[in-house]
Amino acid sequence: MTEHVLTQDQQKQLAAQTAVQYIQDGDVVGLGTGSTAAHFVRALSDRVQAEGLHLTCTTTSNRTTALAQSLGLPVYPLEQVATIDVTVDGADQVDPALNGIKGGGAALLHEKVVAHNSKRNIWITDESKYQPKLNGYSLPVEVIQFGSEHLCKELAAEGLAPHFRLTENETKLVTDSGNYIIDIKIPAEASLTELAAALEMKVGVVEQGLFLNICDQVIIGHADGTVKTLTR
Repeated sequence: MTEHVLTQDQQKQLAAQTAVQYIQDGDVVGLGTGSTAAHFVRALSDRVQAEGLHLTCTTTSNRTTALAQSLGLPVYPLEQVATIDVTVDGADQVDPALNGIKGGGAALLHEKVVAHNSKRNIWITDESKYQPKLNGYSLPVEVIQFGSEHLCKELAAEGLAPHFRLTENETKLVTDSGNYIIDIKIPAEASLTELAAALEMKVGVVEQGLFLNICDQVIIGHADGTVKTLTR
């Protein structure tokens, strides 16, 4: 008998369906951005409709707002939310210490702001995102448009292999906050904390995609249909 193996997308769905069970009636829920987070938004809508939960939602991007509202979830701007009980989001990569890289969906600034204002942060991923270390992977850096070419040259001089994130039309991608994304490569031997601090000190950098000591729980869907939950 051939063993059934879940696709990457099915693993994401499995993690999302597991995470939605952590939401309680009356919660204020932060909704992340990206394909995995979208699975959670759909699963949350299904549970709200099935159980009549009363929730308040806030989101990390215009895309997620549009999806959540289309599914009937009540969405409010972050400024109208006093505190967030739990935020559920995806991650580009996550290590055993529950540090991660985020920003593949170009929403890292809003994701970090929402995460910072959340009592609890849950990440949901497929098994390919769980890695022994984050070094060597691509890291998004959100920068203001003014002077960004000079900043990119500065990052190149430091050996970080920077390149601007482009759209399908080969134009520079613009974030919801009107900024550009420069993707760099984390050096093999770099200290994550030192790299994060150095990037944040650079003039023109708005935020960087290393999420250190932020995640409380990671839920990983596996190809064999099992779910692994890691807690800080």
